[in-house]
Amino acid sequence: MRLLLSSVALAACLVAAPGSAQVAPQTSIAEMASTPLVKLQIAENLRTPPDEASIQVGTQSRAPTAVAATAANKEKTERLLATIRRAGLRERDIQTQGIQLQPEYDYVQDPGARSGRQVFRGYLASNTIQLKTRDIPKLTALLDTLTAAGADSVYGPNFSISDPTLLRREARVRALARGMAEAMEYARSSGFTRVTLLSVEEGTSYRGTDVVVTGSRVNRAEMAPPPPPPAIAQSSDALVAPGQHETGVVLNLIYRMER
Repeated sequence: MRLLLSSVALAACLVAAPGSAQVAPQTSIAEMASTPLVKLQIAENLRTPPDEASIQVGTQSRAPTAVAATAANKEKTERLLATIRRAGLRERDIQTQGIQLQPEYDYVQDPGARSGRQVFRGYLASNTIQLKTRDIPKLTALLDTLTAAGADSVYGPNFSISDPTLLRREARVRALARGMAEAMEYARSSGFTRVTLLSVEEGTSYRGTDVVVTGSRVNRAEMAPPPPPPAIAQSSDALVAPGQHETGVVLNLIYRMER
């Protein structure tokens, strides 16, 4: 009886043992061999001239006291903002980025002293404004207007595309077509006749060309830049080159090869 129970127990263990787990991988491998998968990453990018540009402009004012420096900078910034609005920029495209007030010191080396000392000079008040314009052909004229209105520094421009939806849509169509073509190449090379798309994952790709701005438009902190030569002043695109902006998609695709 003890032997019989052992045999029954052994039989139960064999039934409960992961025998199905041993068969399943073999079945899965067989299925995978009959319909293997192809995984592809397809990047498709389209280039187009940018249609908007962002610029940061700043004002600076120095005075012996914090109140005087702040008041001077406020007047200077208001004058600059009035000029920006007269240039036709929309209110939603004008944004204050930062207001700063900080003390300034001069480093003085006394004769015969082993180390120097700091001497308080006054306060520096500054204001930074970010602008966005969609009138690319008149960007040079806008830069000239900003510096003439009292902008002490200009950073940018940073070019972009206001609505990349259409470009991405076309990029998707091209990426899917390329993915299908490449998956079919794998299928035919492996003896299969067709593929079925199983999965799509999308990412976005952004790239743009660099833009050159002349030094006379950057970091005008201490003195006004000299007037531009007549040839540059008469040209609307002599200082900046928008180039082209690249936008697209990256697709991770999975296909099943079938006979």
